[in-house]
Amino acid sequence: MIIDIPLITVIIAIVACIYASYSDLKRGIIPNKLTFPLIAIGIALNGIYAFMIGEFLFILVCVVVTGVIFGLGYLFWKMGAWAGGDVKLFTALAALIPFNPLLISYQLFQVPFPVGGIYPFPLTLIINSILSILPFLLIYVFYVVAKHKPRLIGELTSPVMDYKKNIVLTLVITSAVNITLFITQQLRLQIIIISLILIYLLSLLISKLPNRVKAVVVSLVTVAALFYNFQVTIISVVVLFISIIILEVVRKLLTSVSREALQDDIPLNKLSEGMIPAYNIYQQDDDEIYVDDKSFTDKLKKSFKTRDPSMLTTTPGKRLVGTLAAGLTNEDIDLLKKLHNKGKIPCEFRVKKGVPFAPSILIGLIISLFIGDLAYILQKILIWVMY
Repeated sequence: MIIDIPLITVIIAIVACIYASYSDLKRGIIPNKLTFPLIAIGIALNGIYAFMIGEFLFILVCVVVTGVIFGLGYLFWKMGAWAGGDVKLFTALAALIPFNPLLISYQLFQVPFPVGGIYPFPLTLIINSILSILPFLLIYVFYVVAKHKPRLIGELTSPVMDYKKNIVLTLVITSAVNITLFITQQLRLQIIIISLILIYLLSLLISKLPNRVKAVVVSLVTVAALFYNFQVTIISVVVLFISIIILEVVRKLLTSVSREALQDDIPLNKLSEGMIPAYNIYQQDDDEIYVDDKSFTDKLKKSFKTRDPSMLTTTPGKRLVGTLAAGLTNEDIDLLKKLHNKGKIPCEFRVKKGVPFAPSILIGLIISLFIGDLAYILQKILIWVMY
C-alpha cells in the first residue's frame, strides 16, 4: 500500500488552519500546542516521504525552506506586523508543505491552474494570505471609522475632494504610458519590468517639469493618443483616474486612518494582559522617559533622508515596554502605573486592536492549493492588458 504523504500533509494543514482560525477569532491567539507539534510532524512526514522516493535532498530542502520562512516571519514579528502565533503557523505550514503538492490540475480560458510561482510554495502561501487579508482589513477599518471615529471620514475622503491633483497625476501617468508603449514598440522590447521602470521614470520626469512645460508635454501626448485611438484613450484615462482615487483611499485606510482606527487610548486601570502597545517606552540615561511612537516605515524614510542607518538600530535607552505582538504582561501594567504615579506618563496608554490573521492564512492556503500564486496571476494580467 502506497501512502500519499503530500495529500496527508495538505489535509493536516487545512484542518490545522481551520482550528487556528477558530481560536484566533474566538480568543485572539494561535496556541503553541497546535503549531509546535505541526512543525515536528511536517518535518517527520516529509522525511518519510524523502525516504520513500529515494530523494534525501528533499528533506534537506524542506528544513532549509522551513528555516527561511521562520526567519522571514521573525522579521515581520520584530516589525510588529505579525503576532508570534502567525509566525509559528506559517513555519508549521512550510514544514508540512515545502513544495506545491499539485493535487489537482484544470484549465480555465485555456490557462492551466493552479498557477505556480517562481519561488517556493510557502512564499506563495504568505503572499496569498497577505492579499487575502486586505479586503477584510479595509472593510473592518472602514466600519470602525464610520461607527466609532467619524472624525476620520474627512481624511479618508480627501483623495476624492482633491480631484484636480488626481486629474493632473492621471494625465502625467497616461502620457508616460503612451511614451513607453511607443518606445517599446519601436525597440521591440516586450519585457514588463523594463516597461514599468520606464513608466515610473517618465512619470517622475514629467511631474518634475515646470508647470507650463508639463502642460505642453501632457497635452501633446494626450492629443496624439486621442488621435490614434480615441476610445481606448478615453477609457484608460477614466479607469486610471478612478484607480488613483481608490488607491489613495486604500493607502490612507492602510496607513494613517488605519493607525487611528486600530488604536485606542485605554485608562491604565483598564489595561489587561495581552493588549498590544502602540509604541515603545524607553528609559534614558538621565532617567527621563522617552515615548517612541514612530513606525518602522517612518524611521526607514528618515534614515534614507538623513543617510543615517543607525536610526534603525540605535535605541534611545533601556526599553521598558515594547510593541511586540505578545502584548503587555502584568509586570508591564504595574510598571506603567508606577510611571504614571511619578508623573512621567499620562493616565492613558495607547494600544493596538488586533486583527485576526489566521482566517486569511486559511484562505491563502486554499487559494494557493487550488488557484495558484495570485501575484504571478496579477503580473500575467498586467502584461496582457499592456500588450
